[in-house]
Formats: sequence, C-alpha cells, structure tokens
Amino acid sequence: MTLRDLPSVDEIVERLKDVDAPRKLLVEETRRVIAAARKDLRFDIEEQVRRNIEHLRQPSLKRVINATGVVLHTNLGRAPGADGYLNLEYDLAEGRRGKRDTHTSPLIERLTGKPGIVVNNNAAAVLLVLNELAAGGEAIVSRGELIEIGDGFRIPDIMKASGAKLCEVGTTNRTHLDDYRAAINDQTRVIMRVHPSNFHIEGFTSKPRLDELAALARERDLPLYEDLGSGCLAELPIREPLVKESLGAGVNLVSFSGDKLLGGQQAGILTGDAELVARARKNPLFRALRVDKLVIRGLQETLQRLIFAKYDEIPALKMLRMSADEIRARAEKIRERVPSLEIIEGRSVAGGGSTPDQSLPTWLLAVSGDAVKIERNLRAGGIVARIEDGRIVLDLRTVFPEEEEALVKALEEAA
Repeated sequence: MTLRDLPSVDEIVERLKDVDAPRKLLVEETRRVIAAARKDLRFDIEEQVRRNIEHLRQPSLKRVINATGVVLHTNLGRAPGADGYLNLEYDLAEGRRGKRDTHTSPLIERLTGKPGIVVNNNAAAVLLVLNELAAGGEAIVSRGELIEIGDGFRIPDIMKASGAKLCEVGTTNRTHLDDYRAAINDQTRVIMRVHPSNFHIEGFTSKPRLDELAALARERDLPLYEDLGSGCLAELPIREPLVKESLGAGVNLVSFSGDKLLGGQQAGILTGDAELVARARKNPLFRALRVDKLVIRGLQETLQRLIFAKYDEIPALKMLRMSADEIRARAEKIRERVPSLEIIEGRSVAGGGSTPDQSLPTWLLAVSGDAVKIERNLRAGGIVARIEDGRIVLDLRTVFPEEEEALVKALEEAA
C-alpha cells in the first residue's frame, strides 16, 4: 500500500455501519488511525478502527487475583476492597508496574482531543496549575472573575496558596484586552480566565473573547489557562461552555469538575497542551492530590458512556435531558393513586453552582396542608422536598423511577 492507496474517512466509516458506536466517534477514530497509517502503511485501517472502538468499550481497570502473597500490593491498589484487588498500577499486558492515569487519560483525550489528567477535585486542579505555571510569578485575572464558590473557596486565596501572585485587571463589569496587555511584565507567568458558573452579570459588561485572549497569550509567549468549573462535555438543554470550545479557541489548559455537568464522580480534570499537562503531572502536588481507585473506576465508566453518547446511562445527564412531558406523565400516574395531589407547572435547576440564570420546565406535585409539618415528616422518612408559596412541592425530575413507590406511600400518609 502507498499513501495514494489510503482510503477516505467516509469510505471506512461506511464499512463500519455494523459497529455500535456514534458516527462522530467512528469518524474521529478513523481519522486517528489514518493519520497513524501515513507513518506505517502495513496495518489494516478498518480492522484497527474496530479494535480501537472495542478497546474504548472495555474497562481497563478490572479485578485481578493476587497470588503473590503481598497483602498490601502497591500496584494492585494496596489494601483490597470488598471486590478484591484491581490492576490500578499494573500493566497486565507487559507484566510490569503501570500508572493509574492509563485508566482515564485516553478517555479524556478521546472526549477533548487533548491529553488529560485527574486530581481529587477542581479546586485541586486550580491549585496544581497555578503552582506549576505561576509560583513565584504573577497570574493575570480579571476583577470580574475573582469568584467565590461553596465553602469559602476563593480565587485570590487559592492563588496565594499556590505561591502565585495575583495581578488584577479591569473592573467588576468590564475588562478589555488592553487591560491584559498593559499588565503583562517580566513577572507574568500565566493569563487565567475563570468561568463565573455560579452567578451572572448583565447590563454594561464586556470581556475579551477567548480567541482574542489566546492570541494575546501566544503573542507574549504565555500560557492561557481557563477554570471552567462545572465543565460540560455533552450538549445539554441548558447552555454552558463546552470544554472543546475553549480548547478550540486556543486555550492551553482547561480544568473542570467531574461531578457536575460531566455527571460523574468528584474529581478535577485537567486537559490541554501535552507539554503543560505533562508539567502538571510531574509537579509534586500531583501525587498529593491524586484520586483513589474507586473514583478512577467510577470516572472511567462515566467517561466511556460519554464517548459512546450513552447519556441516559449517566443519571445526572438523564435528569437534565428529561422533557417536561415525560415528567408530567409520571406525575399523572402518582396522582391517580393520591388524588389529593395537584399538578402544577414549575422549573428545575441544574444546581451545584452551575447555570445560575437557566432553568428547565417541569411539572410539580403540590401537597396541601401544613407545609412545615409535612416537610418534616417527609424528611424523617428520607424524602427531601421544597416549599413554594406555602405548599410542599415535589419535582419528579430528580426522583428515580424505582423510588416512586416509596414516595407514593409517604404522600398517602401525608395526605
């Protein structure tokens, strides 16, 4: 085979119609394999794509039998859990020590197009990046992005803890590209953009587009880092910046949470330029902030479902994607059993410090009676509801179908 003989992407994808995978994934994987084939013309492109897709589908973190006699085996996750030992840091194919990153990093790269690593939450990712890129120097941030999120996490405080010096530019409501340009000096180490995921300012506001900020960073040979907070990897009914959009605009590093709009486990994911990700991974803080085997296993499953567009197998994403009509149909069935309930229109929210100015249409079950007493009784039974306009209301968007029976019984008692 010569380079002229290489098939087109469409030709290979057409042959892969029998593969259970989204077309987008087949296209991206085919492009990846064809690019590799330009350097090595010996392998079968179609067969390689099939193998790659199947490899993505299979969990790399799996149970293993430890017959070594080493009880606290470092490569097998040290102390075994209820389900035994895992090949956490053991390469089964090569028979030698591996890295725990191998279970999540390839999946992150498939989803973002860039290498990625995982730490224990997004605050840790911010700390790691700033310590690696800006310790002893300055990090430029707009005053409008000096945010505080839950439990007192503040950008200025994490900046100080990282060893970086905060350089504020602009004002609360307006920051211009020239503000960043004027602030750059020989102490500047990074330009930082922070997505204000838990509040929204309207009116007389402005800030540079990401591609403009990226161009300035390239011009001055500085990295551009964006903390996206809730971090969205899939198209959802609510609008949040997509990680791929930021990377496509020229951002060098992006960090975001694993347990918000990604829909997975508590983790901080860092993705972007290979050189910068590698630097962060070599930083001593990375080991202190790394995640454990249970988080890796859960996150791996979530990332695989995202790759194969199995959004309804990720509970949080299924809830966000649920239509108001679906919720009303479920509410009607419950009202048939508890006729005293009223069905009223309402709004659901993403929560978790995400999309503060967006909500989703829903239908609520409203309970008449002493709201305070009913709420207390429901809570005692493990049911958390809310009070609106003096009545208890329940939103089935966040109730699992298998929980409805227990909910009905509690409502019958309340009624």
